[in-house]
Order: sequence, then structure tokens, then C-alpha cells
Amino acid sequence: MSKRILITGGAGFIGSHLCEKLLKEGNEVISVDNYFTGRKKNIQHLLKNPKFEMIRHDIVKEFRAEVDQIYNFACPASPVHYQYNAISTIKTNVMGTMNMLGLAKKVRARILQASTSEVYGNPLEHPQKETYWGNVNTIGIRSCYDEGKRISETLCFDYYRQHKVDIRVIRIFNTYGPRMLANDGRVVSNFIVQALSGKDITIYGDGSQTRSFCYVDDLVNGIVAMMNQDTFQGPVNLGNSDEFTVKELAELVIKLTKSKSKIIYNPLPQDDPARRKPDLSLAKEKLGYKFTVPLIEGLKRTIKYFQGELK
Repeated sequence: MSKRILITGGAGFIGSHLCEKLLKEGNEVISVDNYFTGRKKNIQHLLKNPKFEMIRHDIVKEFRAEVDQIYNFACPASPVHYQYNAISTIKTNVMGTMNMLGLAKKVRARILQASTSEVYGNPLEHPQKETYWGNVNTIGIRSCYDEGKRISETLCFDYYRQHKVDIRVIRIFNTYGPRMLANDGRVVSNFIVQALSGKDITIYGDGSQTRSFCYVDDLVNGIVAMMNQDTFQGPVNLGNSDEFTVKELAELVIKLTKSKSKIIYNPLPQDDPARRKPDLSLAKEKLGYKFTVPLIEGLKRTIKYFQGELK
């Protein structure tokens, strides 16, 4: 049955792919974005669909709409952008989430909160299960995002316990794919842009730190599955559990782009996690979640996208 769905951060990297998928399924979709990191061009092609609506709004201010579901994705998600205005980032996570939970309460909508693997901090448990409380820094340069997302999870469960708001919480691990911003400072986009531009590829640290990289289509399938199941609220990890070192990723990007770029090493930034990999047992059990796009295939698609962007 067709639903009326609100997506905050709908013009962002993940939000725009979510808009696309939900429209394909025949739903009415409202994208709300203040275009700090979201871009109109990410969703411009959807405007010809009569079931799609695009609204410029910052969710730190109250927003009203009659909807059945809310996907709360509004928040800059890369260190370059969330540290640019740290106070604005934490306000989006706290006041923005409260506004969306208030709306969900008012119109009796189900709300899915996009949280992050960053809530685990620099983890002492590997891989990370949802039961792990994390190893976090409350006052570091990344805390506006990490602690902001921890607060947004707290708010969701308090609204659920106190007001019976129908919540879902996901923790997103490293995701990549078309529509990432070229300047967002994330490792995949950094390496691809540097390789395509013939610049040196910059690794922070010695390159032995690991990440697991999830292609955006696989993530979006997991997000929608989580929203539409009725058995549990979460939190649930979503991502890819194949683990690669940052150096391996750099070498793979050089190979796929046929670049002559050399790898150079810089000091590691503060609070950068040494290892990051999700335990996906819960997602597999509750959602039948699986990832289908291998890293090489996903990188090829992402490289093709950036080749078009950098022309």
C-alpha cells in the first residue's frame, strides 16, 4: 500500500538514493533539506514524478506535515563538514531529532533514525555488536557528530518509552557510491578524486587501519527493510562486514583508475578509529539483510560517477 513519506536530508548522498527507491515502490515522498551538504542536483531528476515534493527547510526549526513514515537523515556525515560548524551539527542531532520525534508523536507516524557506527568511538570490541557501549571521547573534535548521534538514539528510546512513538534506529557503517561529495574528506571519495586528478593519494597514519565499505544500494535496501518490519526497534548495524585496510583500498583505486598517483602518508587525525567492522548477525536474523555488491564492482560504479563529476 502506498505511503506518504518524509525524508529529512533527502537531497544528501544516502537520502537521495532513499527518495529514489521509495518513489519506485509507488510512495509519495517529501524531501526536506537545508542544502548544507545536500544538493538539488541529487534529486532534480525526481521532480518530474508527481508523487515527489522538494522543500528547503532546516529541521532545527519546527516542521509540520501529515505523513505515515519519517526517515531522519538530516545531518552532515563527514568530518570535514560536521566539524565546519560543530554547534550546528549537534543542534541538528538534538533539536532536529526532537522536532522529528515530536512530529511522529503528533501524526502517529513511524520514524527511523539514522545513527552511525561512530557511536562506538574507537572500539575496543571487534567486530562491533549493537550491545557494545563504545569507547568514546565526549569532548573531542568529532564529538559534535558522535555524541550528537548517541543523544539522538537516547531521544528515540525516551520518546518510545514515554510517548509510545513508533521508532526504528539504525547504525550506518562506512557507505560509498554515486552522489558522494568530492570534497567530503571520506576515504573512498578522497582516493578516487585524487587518483582521477593524477594527484598523490593521501593516507593518514600508516594505512593499516581497517574499514568495511558498503555500497549505497545495499545499505538502502537494509534501511527500508528495517522501517517496514514490525518486530523490533533496533538499534541495528547496517553495512558490509568485509574488512580492508586503508592501504589496500588506495592500491585498488589506483589499479581501477589506471592512475599514476603515488601513495603518501600523513599524521593520523585525532580520534580516528583503528578498526571498524560491523557484526551483522542481528540485521541478518531480523531483516534477512545481505550485501550483494562487492567492493571492486561498487568502486567501478563510483569511479564512473566521479569521472562525470570531474569533467
